Amino acid sequence: MRKFFGAILTLVVLVSCKEDKIVVEDELVKVEAIEKPPITHFGFNLENFNVVHDTVRRGDSFGELMLKNKVDYPKIATISEKFKDTFDVRMIKVGKPYIILKSKDTSEVAEIFIYQNDKINYTVVDLRDSVTAYKSKKKVRLMEREVGGVINNNLSETLDNLGVDYNVTIDLSEIYAWTIDFFRLEKGDKFKVIFDERYINDTIYAGRGPIKAALFEHKGKTIYAFPYVTDSLKNILDYYDQDANNLRSTFLRAPIKFGYRLSSRYNLNRRIAYYGYKVRPHKGTDYAAPIGTPIIATADGTVTESTRRGGNGKYVKIRHNGTYSTQYLHMQKQKVKKGEFVRQGDVIGWIGMTGNTGGPHVCYRFWKNGHQVDPLREKLPTAEPIADSLRTNYITHIEPLKEQLDCIEFVDPTPEPEENLLTYNQ
Repeated sequence: MRKFFGAILTLVVLVSCKEDKIVVEDELVKVEAIEKPPITHFGFNLENFNVVHDTVRRGDSFGELMLKNKVDYPKIATISEKFKDTFDVRMIKVGKPYIILKSKDTSEVAEIFIYQNDKINYTVVDLRDSVTAYKSKKKVRLMEREVGGVINNNLSETLDNLGVDYNVTIDLSEIYAWTIDFFRLEKGDKFKVIFDERYINDTIYAGRGPIKAALFEHKGKTIYAFPYVTDSLKNILDYYDQDANNLRSTFLRAPIKFGYRLSSRYNLNRRIAYYGYKVRPHKGTDYAAPIGTPIIATADGTVTESTRRGGNGKYVKIRHNGTYSTQYLHMQKQKVKKGEFVRQGDVIGWIGMTGNTGGPHVCYRFWKNGHQVDPLREKLPTAEPIADSLRTNYITHIEPLKEQLDCIEFVDPTPEPEENLLTYNQ
């Protein structure tokens, strides 16, 4: 009986293995029967050409590159003259990659020239038959990313430790520029952000998309930020908080963009050793930055002064309305002239060391009703909230985004001290 069952078991195993072998052999046959797809890049079958990959070097010109690759001069002239709006041959830059697709015959004449403007955009110059040129883009996949962090030093370092594009730091600083002073962030402040990352072929990073939603906890106060278009005809987009209040103010918090140091505050009782410790009021707020750093207007207004005078050095003064004016001292050079109207964020000059100054910075002065005040203590006027007619739609729109933000966890990305790691490893 045991021999009988053993025979049956052996038979089952053999049959099973045989079936597996047959299946595997069938699969192998099928794989061999499949034709390899053609290798395409930028819309061309590369198997039809001899392919040259290279980068623009110092001294290269489009004309010389084409002549080296046996393209006749009339075709080069046609591209230069008829397609300058599509491809300005004078604007090719050193270091930019390009591809030349050559004919596969013995002549090896260049038939296609592909110039890569950036990771996504490229320009094709087709030199076959009737010459033509056109712009195109690589297919990009958007991958949504959620990030939450705890700040122990500064926002830029925290996001960098989380492996986030530096431009997200810039975007956050601009969204919250009117409501949070990024020069005075505190240890333990927190943030959450939702944004898209762009990828080519699912692997090559090609930059970030706009911020879809954000949250900042600063000094115990939570401020949400959601983008919303309030005028579809003019495509006006602003960021609003959870109560439909506009995060934009009529004034920016600082006259330079995020990333520089607040070196001296408004102080009416300041004493300086150089002057024998006598009281020398400082009626400005100093922002230290390298020489040449752009200085921006903190609000819309008209330039009333753009000159050089005494200890102020080169400076610009702007009248914003009947109540407020601002002044920007110690410039290396001014960009605007008296009488010009400037918009918030416009560059009006560059950081320098003109006048009485111990180092490169801009002294930012703020007038209210003719008197200099501390802009960091002023409750600055805000922009208009969302219109009542749009409020209900806005609240409905942000509900899922707010819920998504609330579910993101805060992460402290600060690396452990080296001695702690050694102790743990032991």
